[in-house]
Amino acid sequence: MAEIIVPELAESITEGTISTWFKQVGDTVEKGENVLELETDKVNVEIVSEEAGVISELKAEEGDTVEVGQVIAVIGEGGGAPAAEKEEASDAKAEETESEEAVPAEEDESDALVVATPSARKLAREKGIKISDINPTDPRGLVRSQDVENHGNAPAPKAEAKQEAPKQAAPAQNAAPEKPVRREKMSRRRQTIAKRLLDVSQNTAMLTTFNEIDMTNVMELRKRKKESFQERNDGTRLGFMSFFTKAATAALRKYPAVNAEIDGTDFIYKEFFDVSIAVSTDEGLVVPVVRDTDRKTFAEIENDIASLAKKAKDKKLSLDDMAGGSFTITNGGVFGSLMSTPIINGTQAAILGMHTIQKRPVAVGDDIEIRPMMYIALSYDHRIIDGAESVGFLKTIKELIENPEDLLLEG
Repeated sequence: MAEIIVPELAESITEGTISTWFKQVGDTVEKGENVLELETDKVNVEIVSEEAGVISELKAEEGDTVEVGQVIAVIGEGGGAPAAEKEEASDAKAEETESEEAVPAEEDESDALVVATPSARKLAREKGIKISDINPTDPRGLVRSQDVENHGNAPAPKAEAKQEAPKQAAPAQNAAPEKPVRREKMSRRRQTIAKRLLDVSQNTAMLTTFNEIDMTNVMELRKRKKESFQERNDGTRLGFMSFFTKAATAALRKYPAVNAEIDGTDFIYKEFFDVSIAVSTDEGLVVPVVRDTDRKTFAEIENDIASLAKKAKDKKLSLDDMAGGSFTITNGGVFGSLMSTPIINGTQAAILGMHTIQKRPVAVGDDIEIRPMMYIALSYDHRIIDGAESVGFLKTIKELIENPEDLLLEG
């Protein structure tokens, strides 16, 4: 017999939520085969079996929160067929017992339509309770074993409620009908995002400053060089993110407080440049990290961003992909955002927000011209960064993007 235990995931992660069981009781499992998917605060992790055998017991259900080191399943020896046949025979025996208790056929059909976990059905059979009579606490209508336990332990309140029901006043005839709603439980990831955003807003002195960039020169350079760039770099496309990542890195060198964080009464100035790039997924925003942006070429940065974005979409990001960023860039412009005030990422000191490129009339010398303009925003922790530094940081990025040849000299 072997046990499946929630493994050590990362120093900051102590628990997770079971999102999917790939195996059920009676299923055969091979050594190294995926048994379940665990949703943590940062990424989804697939847990594998360390031994081959047959799943004899699941100690937690989908949706349950489990801790590192907790036993969540037991693996026995032998093949899958005998265990499955044994379970089938047990189910058949339970059904016979229910038949002997004269349960009507119509009620059997209604039981079959109820969404319930295997352990809940088994417990209901053992207690002689119809699964369709149980009120689930899960907002999705899933009946779990604890619902069965609660149903059996507290019949009195229901009877009392039935007696009191006639005493309630009938609703007024002109009362508006109840509007349809849909309740959906927040995923663990979304709960974590919500908590951390609230923590940042409550625990930092966050301000936002703005500037605008004339994108004419960088767009013309990109147009001239994109084909040769793609040919030289095995099909890698030249996008705007590499320009802004390089410009931000140069600005971080010039204004080290923007690359710092507070630890108690100390400032920690990070002497490395690991830039987090915000990526939108179905489950919310994630911020994988492009490492050592000061030492990477434009092509290497573009490759890293594309690779991390694909891993995020495919839910394949690892904990290492997410850890240790010193500054964040988010691009709301891909969704059409003209201006926003992004929220700082975790303990970092600042975040750069890019926005959509929009043609606007601007003064060029004594003339008015139509130019492609982008608003940029820097949200920063005023406890670390002074107003002059935040303005200077954005001005540095503006000057480098408007003069991309200077940006290339930055390395």
